[in-house]
Amino acid sequence: MPELPEVHALVADLDHRLRDRVVARLDLMSFAALKTFDPPVSALAGQGIRSVTRHGKFIDMAVGDLHLVMHLARAGWVRWTDGTRPAPVRPGRSPVAARLVLDDGSGLVITEAGTKKSLAIYLVRQPADVPGVARLGPDPLADGFTRDVFAGILASAGRSQIKGVLRNQSIIAGIGNAYSDEILHTARMSPFKPASMGADDGSRLYDAMQATLREAISRSEGLAASELKQEKKTGMQVHGRTGEPCPVCGDTVRQVIFADSTLQYCPTCQTGGKPLADRVLSRLLK
Repeated sequence: MPELPEVHALVADLDHRLRDRVVARLDLMSFAALKTFDPPVSALAGQGIRSVTRHGKFIDMAVGDLHLVMHLARAGWVRWTDGTRPAPVRPGRSPVAARLVLDDGSGLVITEAGTKKSLAIYLVRQPADVPGVARLGPDPLADGFTRDVFAGILASAGRSQIKGVLRNQSIIAGIGNAYSDEILHTARMSPFKPASMGADDGSRLYDAMQATLREAISRSEGLAASELKQEKKTGMQVHGRTGEPCPVCGDTVRQVIFADSTLQYCPTCQTGGKPLADRVLSRLLK
């Protein structure tokens, strides 16, 4: 799933390509992907693209007086096409969910791999009309996201596991499963540690969050959309690296499997050398 650093870089690439271009139409191949009906997608025709920005993991294209908002979910992606060789689309079998076509035939192909279709497209008058955007917590890279603000978030979360707090979009926008693993590894902190931690731990976690996200953005800066997935994968230290040596201490990276996701961690760096029980009801490690 693309998270804040990839969406940040993707938005920069799309803004460069799309700003001041004119939309011809939005073609939907997966009608289930469109979550709104008013305004109709036909309202995009002939409208200029003013900017491409983000809200957490949501991509926001300002088109005329409207906003075309996308959430790529677990397996969605966007690629640029010059329009010269459109890929054939087989209904029910193609990964193509939609195409945004510009007035010269170029544009974006929006795809979603796999069988679990969660990609969502909204055409709204204001970004806050999208329920997921309206529920977003603060952006961790915003100027107002200070150490004190983060301390307040941790205190409010109480005994909730810190892994879940970091990836809860209503608490902090943009961090998902992968970067929460990376942040906690950098902070040398158990994913099951309660959020209501001491000031020193909270400060260390804040520094790890800022460093991890900003370094990932720096690595992705200037890359085309087609290169971002590989950059994310190669930049991970523990996430997706079960069974490999930790790059910090050399211990074996382990994982905990949940119903719909996994987390990875280093026992030596994060849990005092103790492996976490690999089940949903693992006991918290302080």
